[in-house]
Amino acid sequence: MSLAGNHQIVRLKVNGDLRVAGVPAHYTLLETLRYGLGLTGSKQGCDKGDCGACTVLLDGEPVLGCITPVWEAEGREVTTVEGLGSADAPHPVQDAFDRYGAAQCGFCTPGILCSAAALLERNPTPTRQDVREALSGNLCRCTGYTKILDAVVAAGRKGDEG
Repeated sequence: MSLAGNHQIVRLKVNGDLRVAGVPAHYTLLETLRYGLGLTGSKQGCDKGDCGACTVLLDGEPVLGCITPVWEAEGREVTTVEGLGSADAPHPVQDAFDRYGAAQCGFCTPGILCSAAALLERNPTPTRQDVREALSGNLCRCTGYTKILDAVVAAGRKGDEG
């Protein structure tokens, strides 16, 4: 990180690509992703680490982008929802969310997808309780979570099938 006035130049590896942005020195990882790099998939919700809408992966582990200083991500791998998969090759959890109708309004979905992807990387065949625990920091106002749990468990089974 280098400083230029009240801005800093940050170099981040995001979704496999080296990205450089000049952002205000106080920016969080979320603000840098959204406003410095134009990656708007991660949502800005509570801005205090309560809702999980801003969850991204840092070296494969879920972090709350709204409370993570951007400098903590320098030299590390950042994965956003945009980097989980593509339209042609969705991540198994993205595919399962589609098949199970697990997304409602979609605001919380990017954070949940990132948390679920990290869980499936650690535990390819999670139980419903494993999923509940892994997603405990992700709040959704639109659903009772049943379809979300079903989708993540199914994504684990699909990944296990090949």
